[in-house]
Amino acid sequence: MKTKENTANGATKTMMVMGSIIGIWAFTSVMFALAQVNWQVGEMLRQYLVAVGAIKEFETLVDFYTHIKGVEYIICAAFLGMFPVFYKYVNTTKTPSMIER
Repeated sequence: MKTKENTANGATKTMMVMGSIIGIWAFTSVMFALAQVNWQVGEMLRQYLVAVGAIKEFETLVDFYTHIKGVEYIICAAFLGMFPVFYKYVNTTKTPSMIER
C-alpha cells in the first residue's frame, strides 16, 4: 500500500516541478518579449498577431474574403465538435440524493 502512495506522491511532485519549470519559462519569455518592444504590451501583441497571420495586409478583396472564409470554417468546425458535448451536458438527468428519496 505504501508503494502506491509513494508513486502517487512522486508523480504529483514531478508534475508540480514540470509545471513550475514551464511557468518560469513562459514568464521569462513574456518578459524578454516585452523588453524587446520597450515594455509596450500593445506592440508585443500586434507583433504576435502579425507573426501568426491573424493581422496582415490583403492585396485584393478576394484575398480578404478567402481569409475570412477560412476563419469561418475554423469556427464552424469548433462549434460542430463541441455541440454534442454541450448537448449531452445539458440533457443529463440528475439522480436524486438520499435525502430527497
